[in-house]
Amino acid sequence: MKVVIQRVERASVTVDNKIRGSIGKGLLVLVGIEDADTKDDIGWLSGKIVNLRIFDDNNGVMNLSLKDSGGDLLLISQFTLHASTKKGNRPSYIKASKPAIAIPLYEMMICTLEKELGKAIATGEFGADMKVELLNDGPVTIVIDSRNKE
Repeated sequence: MKVVIQRVERASVTVDNKIRGSIGKGLLVLVGIEDADTKDDIGWLSGKIVNLRIFDDNNGVMNLSLKDSGGDLLLISQFTLHASTKKGNRPSYIKASKPAIAIPLYEMMICTLEKELGKAIATGEFGADMKVELLNDGPVTIVIDSRNKE
């Protein structure tokens, strides 16, 4: 499972010209799911996401987590995070899970993040054509792959 975490001042996702999810200060997280991903990957990544100390404390030092800062979270599925560009110029998405596997894992991640954070999170719509807007704060962007947790 791969995630791209962006610290934002605000972010939103629109589907069919309607805002599906929006947040103020917090994290926009793009998640790519592959067949090998498990509940353990979700638990590990969710803990990392809500506890990464990437928000400024009173001294302007990145010393606070999303949980500490009270920020919001917007989670969006993005199969293109598993693009392989080794051959040719057309990316291959063979590693990205099909909906039958990815949707339950995505939904499990939503529940796990809400539990970890102690509040509801905003989401995109799995498989939809989504328009994502954000104002990156910093910019702070971090990529984490659960295959590299050990």
